[in-house]
Amino acid sequence: MAVALGVVVGIVWPETGKAMKPLGDTFVNLVKMVIAPIIFLTIVSGIATIGDLKHVGRVGGKALLYFEVVTTFALAIGLLVVNVTKPGAGLDVSSMAKGDISKYTQQGEQMKFVDYLTHIVPSSVVEAFAKGEILQVVFFAVIFGVALTMSGEIGRNISDGCERLAQVFFKIVGIVMHVAPIGAFGAMAFTVGSFGLKTLLPLGRLMLDVYVTMALFVFVVLNIICRVSGFSLWEFLKYIREEILLVLGTSSSEAALPRMLEKLERYGCNRTIVRLVIPTGYSFNLDGTSIYLSMALIFIAQVFRIDLSIGQQLGILAILMLTSKGAAGVTGSGFIVLASTLSAMQVVPLEGLALLLGVDRFMSEARAIVNLIGNGVATLVISRSENAFDDDKRVEALEQQHLIRIGLVS
Repeated sequence: MAVALGVVVGIVWPETGKAMKPLGDTFVNLVKMVIAPIIFLTIVSGIATIGDLKHVGRVGGKALLYFEVVTTFALAIGLLVVNVTKPGAGLDVSSMAKGDISKYTQQGEQMKFVDYLTHIVPSSVVEAFAKGEILQVVFFAVIFGVALTMSGEIGRNISDGCERLAQVFFKIVGIVMHVAPIGAFGAMAFTVGSFGLKTLLPLGRLMLDVYVTMALFVFVVLNIICRVSGFSLWEFLKYIREEILLVLGTSSSEAALPRMLEKLERYGCNRTIVRLVIPTGYSFNLDGTSIYLSMALIFIAQVFRIDLSIGQQLGILAILMLTSKGAAGVTGSGFIVLASTLSAMQVVPLEGLALLLGVDRFMSEARAIVNLIGNGVATLVISRSENAFDDDKRVEALEQQHLIRIGLVS
């Protein structure tokens, strides 16, 4: 209801909609305030609870292999669809809304492949937490968790403390979630009020193609993966629909991360696997972002009448497979990755990014939702492959959710 109301306010009273920006920003900041500590504590307690470093390595290896395979599929599907539908063909560049891309292109030009690798290791742990650099926090948490496991009794005492501290942070999230509708309303009202609908019409075809492609990825690729692993995708989507709506309103998959950790455990996934896979997936398993990046890049080439060969497009795929992971924790990462890829190719004009600024926010909801669903499915698959999924808990969680919906329990 809050999202729908935000859309109405943005259309009917655009200036009022623009003024709602602080509501959305404040809510997202409230969530981001606890994201880094929660990721650190859950990864550390997850590794320490497993205890066996070989097991940790096996789960981590499976997760990373799964992430790479599935995101490669996402990139490839994006390339395939955009080549078939050609949303950029025949568009008049002069009639399209443009924006200032200088801050993205500067960052994109600065961040080369070596920078992506070195960015993983923080120069200061405190700085990584202060800036919310998720990839760096994940790196430090893994090392810290391994060190705890190797520290015997002292490590067990500290890991118990981390587990208790994590519960406190989850309570904070519970408090913050009471204002989620206000944040979702503010973010949506600002988006519609700022960018409007008329200026986005020339880019409507790209938006439609991106949404359709993401729907195909979820309901075909992820659905097949779920069925092979013995799950119902539709059942899972209904189970996490509150989180999906939260992401729709805020355009941030991070907003739902703490709740996803809790709900996946209740759904039957092993706690230690949830705490390893979900936080890592937020840096390495960005299916929605991967689809958008591949389609946006080819769209720009089509608008400027640049015919990319199969070899060039495969080269783009290879570059995006790497860069889409490395910039995961960087603000505006989608544009930064596009800018750095365009700079490296020197074939598609960098100024083409300006065409996407107005419409980017409207596609960010889809990206964030697909990222959320993709990480949830990854956790189910890894849990099943490790024989660490409890089907009885899944049935109990679904029954409990049904009782809550019909008002029999609170």
